[in-house]
Amino acid sequence: MGELNKEVVDLVWERPGSNGVSASLFRRWTQGLVFSETEHTALEQFEGGPCAVIAPVQAFLLKNILFNRESSNWRHITEEEQKAALCSTLAEILEQACSTSSYCLVTWAKGPCPHTTTHTPLTGGPETSQTPQDQQPTALADEDLGFVRFHSILQKRIVKSLSELREEVVSLYETWKGRCGVLLFLYSVILTKGIVNIRNEIEDTTEPLVDPVYGHGSQSLVNLLVTGHAVSNVWDGDRECSGMKLHGIHNQASVGFLTLMESLRYCKVGAFLKSPKFPIWILGSETHLSVFFAKEMCLVAPESPSEQARRVFQTFDPEDNGFIPDSLLEEVMKALDLVSEPEYYVSLMKSKLDPEGLGIVLLAPFLLEFFPDQTGSQWQGTMAEEWESERQRERKDTGIPDSFSVYHYNGLKQSNHNERVEYVQGTALVLGFEDPMVRTDDTPVKRCLQTKWPYIELLWNTERSPSLN
Repeated sequence: MGELNKEVVDLVWERPGSNGVSASLFRRWTQGLVFSETEHTALEQFEGGPCAVIAPVQAFLLKNILFNRESSNWRHITEEEQKAALCSTLAEILEQACSTSSYCLVTWAKGPCPHTTTHTPLTGGPETSQTPQDQQPTALADEDLGFVRFHSILQKRIVKSLSELREEVVSLYETWKGRCGVLLFLYSVILTKGIVNIRNEIEDTTEPLVDPVYGHGSQSLVNLLVTGHAVSNVWDGDRECSGMKLHGIHNQASVGFLTLMESLRYCKVGAFLKSPKFPIWILGSETHLSVFFAKEMCLVAPESPSEQARRVFQTFDPEDNGFIPDSLLEEVMKALDLVSEPEYYVSLMKSKLDPEGLGIVLLAPFLLEFFPDQTGSQWQGTMAEEWESERQRERKDTGIPDSFSVYHYNGLKQSNHNERVEYVQGTALVLGFEDPMVRTDDTPVKRCLQTKWPYIELLWNTERSPSLN
């Protein structure tokens, strides 16, 4: 392997032995981006592991099919429409990850190409220029393509413009569909982003993007594909911890992310992932990624001033205590452009928001003071009740319906009824309080969604609830 190839391998798989990662683990990742025969807009996953790539691609694919097409028959599209949708999705993810003016596509060292282009072997050899007549497609039997062999027959294509990128992605459609299409696309994203840039964003540079034992993708890998940044955390913005800066999400994502780990108190997803631009969320369990989505754009209305204030306040409250030291109040107010005379006004607000002199400022009174029209005229009950009351007022203001149609996607055949990859359709009820009379189930999917909608209930059209694993 050349030096560049080794850098990619080290980043993705850590430093494997001379024979690479285990054959069984690598085999699980050697699949293409293929559509289900029974659900024409759903990608199929053959074995556990590559969901870290497939689920984000599926989420962006649904965004483009549901919201960028005029046809209402979104579940039944032709093969040509599948090609167009998948290629535009892959190009979009590559464009989002690009940190320079050029893009990199990783493909086989010998393969069909629609026109002459510049090729550089991934092993770091000299550039080559081949015409379609010079190239022959690589056909390898399953037993011939192991970890080392795979990495010895790769090359990269450098394209300099977005229009050229889109053309090249379309020309490689059969490659993305074919064996190892998932890995070829993943390597393309990594080299387009830049290995150095990724290492600068990852919190622990010794942690590979793919677990070398279990084969699961890391949070950094998921974030790279969802946001274009390989940060290791899911909160909003950066946080300081013991003198270290921990990187989070800095902008509202196009598609969202929710995780069962939040319901277990292991983490807290920030607003930029929890409230994306489109009503599509990747759902994370302990071992798998699936996708939950709806067609109601009102579910992702623009951030209200009080929501922005809550998000900014929580960046100064990394442990999610519901309060900050009063010494940080000035910084919060400046971040929200709420202060023009710091010395006098901040001092006044400290005494008003902390009348007992405890040295802390609570979130609920802070929101009530600066956003009374959106948080009600008085603060009553517990803090949790006040927060939920505010959430319900915002829901009414943004026009979120009490019930709406929802869908769940799980790419693993064995996780679907009759082992057929199909969307599970249902109805979501968003209540303002917990009502035992309306309680539906207590499945992992529901617990995951409750991190965004605390009192959501789900009524699925099938006999059994969809699986998060």
